[in-house]
Amino acid sequence: MEGEEIDYSLRETRPNIGGDRVSGKKNLASSFDLVEQMKFLFVRIVRARDLPLETPNGIMNPYVEIKIGNYRATTKYFEKKPDSEWNQVFSFAVYRLQGTTMEINVINEDVIGKITISLHDVPTCLPPDSPLASQWYKLEDNNGVNVGKGELMLAIWYSTQADRVFSKAWHSDSATVSGKSLSNTHSKVYLSPKLWYLRVNVIQAQDLVLGHKGRNPEVYVKSVVGDVILRTRVSPDKNVNPKWNEDLMFVVAEPFVDPLIITVEDRLENNTIRHLGKCVIHLSDVDQRLLPLPADPKWYNLEDVFEDGVRKKDNFFSKLNMRVSLDGGYHVYDESVHFGSDYRPTAKALWTTMIGVLELGIINATGLQPMKVRDGRETTDAYCVAKYGPKWVKTRTVVDSFDPKWNEQYTWDVYDPYTMLTIGIFDDCHLHDSDVAGDGKDPSIGKVKIRLSTLEKNKIYTYSFPLLVLQPNGVKRTGEIQLAVRFTCTSYFNLFLIYTMNPLLPPMHHIYPLSIYQVDNLRKQAIHILCSSLSRTEPPLRSEVVEYMLNGGSTTYSLRKAKANFSRILATLKCLSDARKWFDEIRKWENPTATVAVIAIYCIIVLKPDLILPAVILYSVQAMIFQWWKRPMHPTHIEQSLPVTADELDEEFDTFPSSRQSDVLRMRYDRLRSIAGRVVGVIGDIATLAERFHSLLNWRDPRITPIFLVCCVVGSLMLYCVISLEVFLIFVGVYAMRPPLLGKDVLNAPQNFFSRLPTKADYTL
Repeated sequence: MEGEEIDYSLRETRPNIGGDRVSGKKNLASSFDLVEQMKFLFVRIVRARDLPLETPNGIMNPYVEIKIGNYRATTKYFEKKPDSEWNQVFSFAVYRLQGTTMEINVINEDVIGKITISLHDVPTCLPPDSPLASQWYKLEDNNGVNVGKGELMLAIWYSTQADRVFSKAWHSDSATVSGKSLSNTHSKVYLSPKLWYLRVNVIQAQDLVLGHKGRNPEVYVKSVVGDVILRTRVSPDKNVNPKWNEDLMFVVAEPFVDPLIITVEDRLENNTIRHLGKCVIHLSDVDQRLLPLPADPKWYNLEDVFEDGVRKKDNFFSKLNMRVSLDGGYHVYDESVHFGSDYRPTAKALWTTMIGVLELGIINATGLQPMKVRDGRETTDAYCVAKYGPKWVKTRTVVDSFDPKWNEQYTWDVYDPYTMLTIGIFDDCHLHDSDVAGDGKDPSIGKVKIRLSTLEKNKIYTYSFPLLVLQPNGVKRTGEIQLAVRFTCTSYFNLFLIYTMNPLLPPMHHIYPLSIYQVDNLRKQAIHILCSSLSRTEPPLRSEVVEYMLNGGSTTYSLRKAKANFSRILATLKCLSDARKWFDEIRKWENPTATVAVIAIYCIIVLKPDLILPAVILYSVQAMIFQWWKRPMHPTHIEQSLPVTADELDEEFDTFPSSRQSDVLRMRYDRLRSIAGRVVGVIGDIATLAERFHSLLNWRDPRITPIFLVCCVVGSLMLYCVISLEVFLIFVGVYAMRPPLLGKDVLNAPQNFFSRLPTKADYTL
């Protein structure tokens, strides 16, 4: 409903985890202690023997069917195998079971035999116990009499989601999914490939065969790795020995499959390209640079030389001098700089010591919005993805539920506290053929980010986080996800070293820093590589999921983000404005007692300047002690409170280049000009202040500079010979805070003097 207020706040929960209810102060140490215990009935169908498979039509494809209440699960088929081996595990959530007996049928066109088991007689086998041993069961007919031939080996037990077979089992939550789509419902752990920065420093070429004499060649070097193409500028040397000394940087992933292809090209007058040579460098042969030392330059033969479109075959080769290295001292950005989950360099030899362990319990979600229509009704097939460092995790898919329960727990090694854990929820659109419609992508339901440095050590946080999605019609709340998070510190000494001695980024980022343009371009390459690599896994982690988790969307202008950043700046600088208001109250003697106290303290500080630093430190200690009672007790979360208009959202979701009509673009351009005009005005005011300070000394005004010079000489003599510095400071302070009865000038002499200083604003046309 339009105008409805959305609740963006966190809600603390008390889930039944660790065998008892927790309040956030209890330390738990057992496995799977951050999720609620879910009881499952596991059925392992191993194999069959001596099955009577003779049928009149000759069909022999035995399979096993399990029936519990309304649930039915079947194994895969085997053709012409009387001794079939399935070795499949099925899990049924106990809270959803409706029957008291389980019927297992062995079918080959018709039912060969069955096994009936009472669920009350099934044993419980909890981890860390070893798996329950399988045993042979004789097949019976409908009357409970042995069929005389055929046996089935199986194991049946009760356990929890901590069982080692849980991740590979067929789940009753996905009972409607079958075939190849069944693998998409399983929970998996993924690892990002190891990424390197490939630096190609093109220095110079030698003895190029240009072909056309009497013209100034426009030679440049083109580098190709996979589907990424980079090129240098055209060399300013118009001869056969051009020079560049330019860096081209790529992101490459292990194992190195695509080679580095270097091509030297000449751009002719009619914009045609003439290939002057090419060399292929395999990345496995490239040196890995770990220290901040330049790689050794090498000469490479340009073996493929073309002349008039015909390959030239002789023993003369042009050469290209380059430094090619795999820079392992950098951290390869795949996430935003401010939302990184890992800042380690590529080379493992340069990693710092691990400082702790991050544990995440993904408990459940509630109130999810319908994401698609199946069989005439709205539904959602939700799964959760969490990303920290190079490790990704994906929960199982809970089919057809707006309140899915996962209760899965995962752990990560932590190397830096200033890192971000990202959790996202998605709707699986690849479970049924009818679901894969439109673009066939898994839409996002929401995302949660948690900063580890805001968490207390060894404390369990159990909160329900709101799921927010920005859509063209505004911010939409799509549900809640309940999480349990714990950051356990294993070494306080290493944690102290991280905060004090180790920089956030590896030293290579400070010794040879990358430009903003390079970081942005390389991050796009890294995201493309991760999307391509993780989408080839089984089950695949799809490209749209990876891009959403990495914030790989557009970086175009957003008025909403501009307003949010401006509000952040105002909130940060609020302390300065509050101090100015407080000083104005002191100057105006609104509280005479406070003003007299401030004057007294000021005089004491002037007379005893050695007390300034201890006083500032003690005041900071006092402020920190008082703020301890107001410290935030919850993890970081999204707070969306700024009003956003429909046109601003439409502009943010517009394509690039824009697809809107000319009148809409004209209106947005005029609005941008208005905002930019105010920004330019503020920048001009700042420049005016800086130039006025500079004008005190540059004699731009032939009257003000001599006046300032005379004042400086007289003031220095008086401070040295007549008046001490303490007396002068006390006089200035008391004069600034003098009572209103003594008179208040609108502008005093220094302000009058400073306001008339010349600036370069006159130079602007």
